[in-house]
Parts: sequence; structure tokens; C-alpha cells
Amino acid sequence: MSKRQNFEQVANSPLKLVVLCPHFEPDTAPTGVVMTTIVHELAKLGHEIHVVTALPWYREHRVESDWTQTTWRTRTTSTSWGSVTRLNPFAGDDKKNLWRRALGFIGFSVISIFAGLQAGRVHGDQRRVDAVIAMSPPLTLGLSGWLIAKGRRAPLIFNIQDVFPDAAIETGAITNATVIKVSRWLEKISYRLSNIVTVLSDDLRDNVVAKLPLAQASKVVVIPNFVDTEVIRPLDRMTKYRDDLGIDDRPVVMYAGNVGFSQSLNLLLDAAREFPDVAFVVNGSGAARSALEAEATNLANVVFGDYQPIERLSEVLATADIHAVLLKRGLGKVSVPSKTYSVMAAGRAVVAAIDPGTEVTRLIDGAKCGCTVPPDDSAALIEALRTMLADFSEIRQMGERARQFVEQVASPKSVAQQYVTAIQDVSQGR
Repeated sequence: MSKRQNFEQVANSPLKLVVLCPHFEPDTAPTGVVMTTIVHELAKLGHEIHVVTALPWYREHRVESDWTQTTWRTRTTSTSWGSVTRLNPFAGDDKKNLWRRALGFIGFSVISIFAGLQAGRVHGDQRRVDAVIAMSPPLTLGLSGWLIAKGRRAPLIFNIQDVFPDAAIETGAITNATVIKVSRWLEKISYRLSNIVTVLSDDLRDNVVAKLPLAQASKVVVIPNFVDTEVIRPLDRMTKYRDDLGIDDRPVVMYAGNVGFSQSLNLLLDAAREFPDVAFVVNGSGAARSALEAEATNLANVVFGDYQPIERLSEVLATADIHAVLLKRGLGKVSVPSKTYSVMAAGRAVVAAIDPGTEVTRLIDGAKCGCTVPPDDSAALIEALRTMLADFSEIRQMGERARQFVEQVASPKSVAQQYVTAIQDVSQGR
């Protein structure tokens, strides 16, 4: 068989993949939504996928009650496209206890190795797979993925959603010099052991490439996240969720997502003080929520909501007239909030306080769907909101332009195909 014939056979053959990720449907974590959609799109292309993940735990940082039937909380379910093996995440209720969370990630990462080595094997005779895709964070899944890949004689595709530990260091979440040193080592070794490192933007690519030998720079590939425009669609602003939150027809500015230490959510409270006739909604949970709620005690126009089932995502996003994307200074180059695409798919305007010249600013400017201001600048955010809220017609047009933009450039099918191409390129040694 010629080299060209061999390439065509590989290119046209269904792939067998092992996917290692911390969250998968029905878990509500944003990265879980991302990987779930990628898996389903790969399945539509005819590929066989075996997912190794944790039992659903993101919402309350403990395994949901419907999933606690066995001692080790391990369950494998067959699907039409492969299988899903769910493992104990070793989650703890205290979201602020970083040591407890780190130990939980390590525990999950260790048992995932054994599950990944067995995933998709039939009668013990199918060791080999075409690729292992491992997601970070947690960074520990890089080594887990590599060990699984070695055992299954497959290349490792390391999918980076956030560059860790950079984001944790920038926010002060990690200050211990030893922990930082170990994390840096783990990060570099994971990149070097991977055959392909996928990142979400050019900013993240530059960050990762700087940590690799020059000869390995080409292994870092930009594959952006996507948005499912069939699942997330524009709806009327007067949603049932407004009733649930006790909000009338006032303008609504919403932050939806993880309420953590990476976000400058104090800016939202500053804006709420400036615009008492506007409802400011914080929809989500996280380590910083209790402190934020305490700070907002005397602000009657600040409303807190909890994560909703994925089926209500369009409704939740449609509740707002403007969505806020808020990242602390220095984080724009190490994190790309995937919720930006979801907001745009919902046909809503965006105001972002984030490092200039980064992916989110390019996205918003390119779609002409909102305003961007420097990070951690309350005055700039307030002025941007003042301009936007003065013209509701323009807010609606921003939302329309946002929707049009994602329909054109953020198809799940195209993103899945980019992963297939990357795997095929590795298989062919290119």
C-alpha cells in the first residue's frame, strides 16, 4: 500500500478515542458542557468514544444524591457511540479549601488511570486506541492522560481550557512557593509529554509555547471553543426566570458563571450602587459567593440566583439585557471565558472588563456586540453601562449582531472536525 493510500485509509476510518475530563453531562460545569458537545459531535462524525469522568458534583461540590449508589461510586454506562465511566471525584463541600480540592483532583486523577486503561476494551483484546484526549484543569489529568496513552499505544491530545497555575497565582489563590514550583513543573512536563496541546486562543498559545522548547512549539494548536446555536437561542427578555427571581421588566445586567476569585465581581456591586433602577443578577455559585452576598446585603437591586438545569440555559441568558464578563487584571491571557460564546448565541449584548488586546476583546470588537473596558476599573465599567443603557435599541442590535457572529464562526461540527484533523496529523507524523 502506498503512503498516499495509507493516509486516505486513516483519514476515512472511524477513530476510537478515550476522553478524560472532570465533568460530563448531566454535570453543569461549563467545561463539562464543552466536552459533552465535542463528544456528541465526534459521535455524529461516526467515531467511537469512551469517556472517563467524575460523577456529577459541580453544583454543590458534592456528588449529587441520585449518583451515590455504590461504595466507590463507580459506574460505566454503554451508549450508542461508546461508553461513559463515572468515578468518585473525592469532592469536598468547602470550596475555599484549596488543599482539600487539590487532594480530590489527585485522587480522581489516579483512579482515572485505571479506568482509562480499561475503557472500551472488549474481552481484553483491544488495548490500542487512536488517541487519548485529556482536559485541563485539573492539571493532574495531563500525567493521567499520558499514562493512559502509553498503555493504549496512542498519542495524547492535551486540551487546555485555562492555563494553570498562572490564573491561580495571578488571583493569589496559590501563594505557597513549594506548591507553585511543583505546579510549574507539572505544567511543563505535561506539555512536553503531550503529542498535541490544544488551546482556545492565540493568547493562550503564546503562553504555552513560551514554556516549551522551540522545537516543540508546533505541537500547540488553537482550537476555539464553540457554542451550540441549536440549544442556545434568543428568547424574549420577559422570561419565567425573571418571575423566579422576583424581577419585573426593569433592565437587567447579569453575571452568569462561576463566582470565584478570578472575577472582579465587586465591579458589579459598584455599578449597582450607581444604577438603582437596574437589576443586577449574579447567577451561579463558587468560593467567592458568600463574601459577595454579604457585601451586597444593603443593595436591594442585586439578586443572586443558582445554577439551573441545562434545559433552562437559553431562558436564563435571555433574562438579561446585558451580560458582564469580568476578569481580574492579568487573567485575560490565561483564561478565555467560554460563557462569552453562550451569551452571544443567546442574542445578548456584552460588557467586558478584561485585559485589552486579548481574545474576548477581539471577539466583542469583531462582532460589534458590546463594550470592553480595562479590568478592575469600576469607573470605566459604570460609564460603559451608562452609554449602553441609554439606548435600548442599540442593545438589541448588539445582541442581533452577536447571534449572527457565532452562527458564522463557532459551529460545534467544525470544532470537532479540527480535533479529528489534529489526531490524523499526529497519526501521520505531520
